[in-house]
Amino acid sequence: MTIGFSSRAVRSTCMLCAAGLLTLVPATAAAGAVRPDPAPPGGAAAAAAGASPLYRSGTQVRPHPAAPRVPDVSALSWVVADAGTGDVLAAHDAHRELPPASTLKTLFALTVLPALPGGIRHEVDPEDLSGIGPGSSLVGVVEGQTYRVSDLWNGVFLNSGNDAVHVLASLTGGWSATAARMQAEARALGARDTHVRSPDGYDAPGQVSSAYDLAVFGREGLRRPDFARYCGKVDAMFPGRDGSSYGIMNTNRLLTGADGVEAYPGLIGVKNGYTSNAGNTLIAAARRDGRTLVVTVMNPQEGGGHAVYEEARALLDWGFEAAGEVDPVGSLVPEGDRAPHGPQAVPSAVSAAKPAEDTPGWPETGAILGVAGLGAGVMALALRLKLVRDDGS
Repeated sequence: MTIGFSSRAVRSTCMLCAAGLLTLVPATAAAGAVRPDPAPPGGAAAAAAGASPLYRSGTQVRPHPAAPRVPDVSALSWVVADAGTGDVLAAHDAHRELPPASTLKTLFALTVLPALPGGIRHEVDPEDLSGIGPGSSLVGVVEGQTYRVSDLWNGVFLNSGNDAVHVLASLTGGWSATAARMQAEARALGARDTHVRSPDGYDAPGQVSSAYDLAVFGREGLRRPDFARYCGKVDAMFPGRDGSSYGIMNTNRLLTGADGVEAYPGLIGVKNGYTSNAGNTLIAAARRDGRTLVVTVMNPQEGGGHAVYEEARALLDWGFEAAGEVDPVGSLVPEGDRAPHGPQAVPSAVSAAKPAEDTPGWPETGAILGVAGLGAGVMALALRLKLVRDDGS
């Protein structure tokens, strides 16, 4: 069984649900929707105080005598970290604020995935697709057609479809509300360099992130089974017109091995991006011998469009080879969340049991219904929902 929603009922109900969700975040996070982002506690002041090596310019690494040499890469900023412990093994200008392009969709997914069960069906209307930037990457969402939420997430993760992002954002309160919730989520994760203006990662004035923050998002995503499942998927079928479907493939060439880029052994995701302003950006995670690394690469200056993959490959190789031969230069784990004797190891969601692709998502449904209970108006709208049998299409 799945929950069948009319387009108007979904829009009204989910907008109220999103308002309820905002009441559950800290007051300081909700205030971010109406006040400028607080200044990140870093930059020149943190560097001058020696607060963390990660705030210093240049490459930061603490090698043992037998440690391999850090590869020479051209990216403006990069990070190599252990996804389990959160230890940052090496970094270059980790907190430099740069446009993230579609790697920002990882933060979008962290924010919105918990609110939208994959089995929900939604008929797209013109308002859902309004405001998509010219030249955006698209998966082919068509107004008037009904999609499962799981199909739309495939479009986000594999095809980097800004059209799919717009529809999902419309189901959770709209574009501005989603940006505000993403900003709150970033702060909750300790990502202080990220300033969200366009949830799909499309270039917008003032929209920036950092290699450090993107590594935080990638690590957190791997801890969540639904995120890990989507970000590691190579291909999928996407609904077309009149009951047809067509194949889509992940644009992360380090995962797929497409276009002359050799696939990286053990790669498990996460997300690539490109705009003319941001250049090529990438969050990549790989698992080897029970250890998972997450690498972020932002805007390589040499080597063409595939350099982001080759530089990530070199950094992953170095990270696996350097196991036990370097001391951490920082952590992706917020200080208050660290165990008393060092960063707390966390299991990778990739190794956990994967839920079925198109299940209705009852745990998440329960969360939505709980939020809906916050308002009598939502409860009234909920009465309009109809339970229909899933025909598997």
